[in-house]
Amino acid sequence: MSPAKQLQEWLEGAAAIAQQAGDLIMELYEEQAYATFEKSDNSPVTSADLAAHKYIVGKLQELTPDLPILSEEGAHLSLEERRHWPRYWLIDPIDGTQEFIARSGDFTVVIALVEQHQPTLGIIYWPAGDKLYLAQKGAGAFRRDINGEQQLAVRKLQDPANDPVILAISRRQPRERVLQRMNPDRELSTVPAGSCSLKACLIAEGQADCFLRVGPTGEWDTAAADVIVGEAGGCILSEHFQPITYNEEMELGNPNFLILGDAEVSWRDVFIRHRTHPEA
Repeated sequence: MSPAKQLQEWLEGAAAIAQQAGDLIMELYEEQAYATFEKSDNSPVTSADLAAHKYIVGKLQELTPDLPILSEEGAHLSLEERRHWPRYWLIDPIDGTQEFIARSGDFTVVIALVEQHQPTLGIIYWPAGDKLYLAQKGAGAFRRDINGEQQLAVRKLQDPANDPVILAISRRQPRERVLQRMNPDRELSTVPAGSCSLKACLIAEGQADCFLRVGPTGEWDTAAADVIVGEAGGCILSEHFQPITYNEEMELGNPNFLILGDAEVSWRDVFIRHRTHPEA
């Protein structure tokens, strides 16, 4: 089997697993049959996160018995143990746990395959909306829903230098942390969304143009979106406009990052460095 064909089979297999995990999560969500805990970093986790983690890990081990799996809710091995992995699955069983707890419906199941420090497969499933976003590097990005399958493309501005941009913005994080980093001379509108991955999907399908995440996230928050947005014509970069890397650092956290659409826009002029409180 050719490598491309094998990747396609893994993509479809992982997509099915994401949807099955989404069904499990929605059953717990609708019945409110879950407990909420606090992790060591004071972020929330629920028994639904843990149940989805267990399900996804088990099914991925059946799909690809020889590939390691790194999950937000699993044990995080040291860099010395991880650094020689040529490829591995990187998952977030529920991206948007706060949205899950708040019962907004804006949470997703996220699965990515990372090869040589770069994601090559990306799956984001939105259970409440029954929408599946998936991409294979070099083969395009697609959305599947009740209307069938559609290829994704970022929105192209008629005048990239002057047209208003649409900023995806968090429902839970303080808006000022992002808005103070926007060029006041550039007209913009905002569209609220929940999890980071849902904001990425909005950009990939042309419903928003950009997003800035300020605050702690993990590599599992961006890997699948990296492929999906990239195949739709956009990109994910650090706030300093550098590529995001995977499995190269001891810690698995991301820097503050940007998800960007139309490549013709001078995004360095849209986003400005915030000099007073760089980590605010």
